Amino acid sequence: MQFIVYSTESSPEASAPPSEAVLAQLAKLTEDGLKSGVLVTTGGAQANGTRVRLSGGKFTTTDGPFIEAKELMGGFAVLKTNTLEEAIEWTKRFRSIVGEGESEIVRIFGPDDFGG
Repeated sequence: MQFIVYSTESSPEASAPPSEAVLAQLAKLTEDGLKSGVLVTTGGAQANGTRVRLSGGKFTTTDGPFIEAKELMGGFAVLKTNTLEEAIEWTKRFRSIVGEGESEIVRIFGPDDFGG
């Protein structure tokens, strides 16, 4: 199973650069995740995006942002685990390093989930 885990950050502290100690702990967590095969990728998301819509046979594109600032996605990670519970445990490890806030876990599907 694969899950995308992302943090929704709304506090001013969330935009402050992390300390050297936090960066070191995140590096260790990333190393552990890569070595175990659980961590597929990590990254950040730009606050605004572009939507592509097909309606009535015509394409339109619209530049964002589309969500309220309080709901912006911070960073994300794609985890490959056997269960949701395992993804939750990895997310708890991350959250215990970065502190207060919220992370959401959403299962994502790929070709392997459909016999491809």
